[in-house]
Amino acid sequence: MKGSQPLPGDQLAPGQDTPASAENDRGQDSKSDDALRETFRRVASARKAEASGPGYIPTRNAGLGLRRRWLLIVNLAFGVYAGLPWLAPVLMQAGQPGFARGIYLIYSTQCHQLPQRSFFLFGQKPMYSLDEIRLAWQDANNPRTLRQFVGNPEMGWKMAWSDRMVSMYTGLFLAGLAFALVRRRILPLPWWGFGLFLLPMVMDGTTHIVSDLAGFGQGFRDTNGWLATLTGGALPTWFYIGDALGSFNSWMRLLTGLLFGVGTVWFGFPHLEPMARESGERSPDTVDVALQRSRLPR
Repeated sequence: MKGSQPLPGDQLAPGQDTPASAENDRGQDSKSDDALRETFRRVASARKAEASGPGYIPTRNAGLGLRRRWLLIVNLAFGVYAGLPWLAPVLMQAGQPGFARGIYLIYSTQCHQLPQRSFFLFGQKPMYSLDEIRLAWQDANNPRTLRQFVGNPEMGWKMAWSDRMVSMYTGLFLAGLAFALVRRRILPLPWWGFGLFLLPMVMDGTTHIVSDLAGFGQGFRDTNGWLATLTGGALPTWFYIGDALGSFNSWMRLLTGLLFGVGTVWFGFPHLEPMARESGERSPDTVDVALQRSRLPR
């Protein structure tokens, strides 16, 4: 027909589709979309049938829930781990030595459990000097012998790990709780900052080890004469000597353990947070998520 032929000035530009070609492409896209939607519907139907079966275990949803609640799970784990050593003296006081000694045994693999560097509950004092321990137990200098002393009804009962470990893991637990309040706003601690948080404990622990080589009560960290010289003896004698609560050694173990706990959470948790969030966002748990990503109408 005459009207169907193109006019001389109506030539198509390079790359431009004819109306028939464009209509054909739209038809193919529509068929492709229909095929994808049908595939998604079949997947949804199959998952629904699987979920209604007697042996269905929702592992995908359970895994996603665990990832989303990672901070709660980690904080609960730290809370239990840091709390069990407190339970050991409670059980001893309640007349359940079997369960208590089980806790002592478990934590003996992670701590020296020296009584002169541990807290006591239900006794006259929260900590005792090495001389007091020797009078109540054995006049020993062997750490394997000293660590076996768990207390008595008069002195109370020893916690299942040392004061430094109490500070470290209580610090981890409390810092984890604090992180929950600022998890969206806090930036991770850099490597060098984490190193600064660890350095005091490394120095304090190393000097204790070197000092103990001379024997308990005989090393330079037992008298801290160097500190008395630096301070001109301005502080009470009990502050310089020994490991009792309130002494220099006790304060250093508590503070350095706390720094370790706070530094570990500040460094590690901000890195775990986006990883858990990203894995949750990428989890292909529902067909709705797949439809959204394909940008197809539902």
